[in-house]
Amino acid sequence: MTARVLVVDDIPANVKLLEAKLTAEYFDVSTAFNGREALDAATTEKPDIILLDVMMPEMDGFEVCRRLKSMPETQHVPVIMVTALDQPADRVTGLEAGADDFLTKPVDDIALMARVRSLVRLKLMIDELRMRETTSNQLGLMDETEALQRAGAAMGRVLVVEDRETSARRIADSLREHNRVTIESDAREALVRVNGDDYDLVVVSLSLERSDGLRFCSHLRSEERTRNTPILAIVENGDTNRLVRALDMGVNDYLMRPVDRNELTARVRTQLKRKRYQDMLRQNLQLSLEMAITDPLTNLYNRRYMESHLGTLVQRAADRGKEISLLILDIDFFKSVNDTHGHDVGDDVLREFGDRLARNVRGIDLACRFGGEEFVVVMPDTDVAFANTVAERLRREIADQPFKVGSGSLDITASIGVTALQGPQESVDEFLKRADQALYRAKREGRNRVVSEAA
Repeated sequence: MTARVLVVDDIPANVKLLEAKLTAEYFDVSTAFNGREALDAATTEKPDIILLDVMMPEMDGFEVCRRLKSMPETQHVPVIMVTALDQPADRVTGLEAGADDFLTKPVDDIALMARVRSLVRLKLMIDELRMRETTSNQLGLMDETEALQRAGAAMGRVLVVEDRETSARRIADSLREHNRVTIESDAREALVRVNGDDYDLVVVSLSLERSDGLRFCSHLRSEERTRNTPILAIVENGDTNRLVRALDMGVNDYLMRPVDRNELTARVRTQLKRKRYQDMLRQNLQLSLEMAITDPLTNLYNRRYMESHLGTLVQRAADRGKEISLLILDIDFFKSVNDTHGHDVGDDVLREFGDRLARNVRGIDLACRFGGEEFVVVMPDTDVAFANTVAERLRREIADQPFKVGSGSLDITASIGVTALQGPQESVDEFLKRADQALYRAKREGRNRVVSEAA
């Protein structure tokens, strides 16, 4: 994996050393020698990760980190503080300033590179979601500032997997003030729990006495349901090999024993906030995908989706010798509704028409708004005779009950053309054209009727 790394330290020798180590691992490295240079470089170089010293003149690393995390263009860039400070209070200060990790010199090179790769993978994933979120913002969905504010709000559900009773109780007591915490001592039972419930974070000891903590983490990452659930690993001090393997398989963060209460709560808070933010990005992405294939007025599928889906069904019918029927419906005299009563009433008619259509087709059928006042129903595995029966039922459902609009009601009718696929040689365009011809026959013959173009 390659990535852009910004190294910040006021001692040139330290910068050169880290630059050489990172370059040897095929990272692209840029450098800065004080806080202001770091802020400028972060906005111009657009690094994927920042290695930041704490003890610098004029502006220390804590303040640099706070500013980085407050600027929209840099707030998602992971920051690792690399410093000679080794007190728990210093680590907590760094984490509360927004740092993703706090490593004390001398840093183990293998552990450092594993942590850099882990955070870069996470950043690239978030970048992809944020890029797609830009489209969602343009569609009027939740903006990023609102998402970040909401991400830090709710209480989290945390599962603690630890078979040392005293340690498990201490971890749970530290987190219960702001989270709902469940303790599980058996890794197999924990897997059942985490697959059955929606946990926001799993805290797991990698030195379980009766199970393999790494294998447990591997199971979480291999299951679809838990693939994106954050994992905070508890690692024995000095157990670098196990830590590196955990980071390589996708563990999000870690704590060395003995666990400091304040550091634990700070790291948990960071992971929960990031998890909620990613969940909101994914939710908005799903919503934007649905909006791309759905007509916003009627909530039926749109023409773009229908044509793609119909193409798949036609191909499948050709391969398997199945039948497909098609209905095209047109609201009679719809222009006069708009001209006489206004477009608001016209929209009410379209919405109600879409509702009646959706209520009167089968689950396997595809109802969509084709455009304007035209609607289409695609009916897989259906012959033209049955499709004609459904069309007549739809016509009566529309004509027999007035449409409620505003404070009044309107009598609405529809003309419907019906046809079936003629054979494997017929294209989607030809199929739609024949249904359209049947519709125009219905309109020429007096409207409010069904005309079937037999296959």
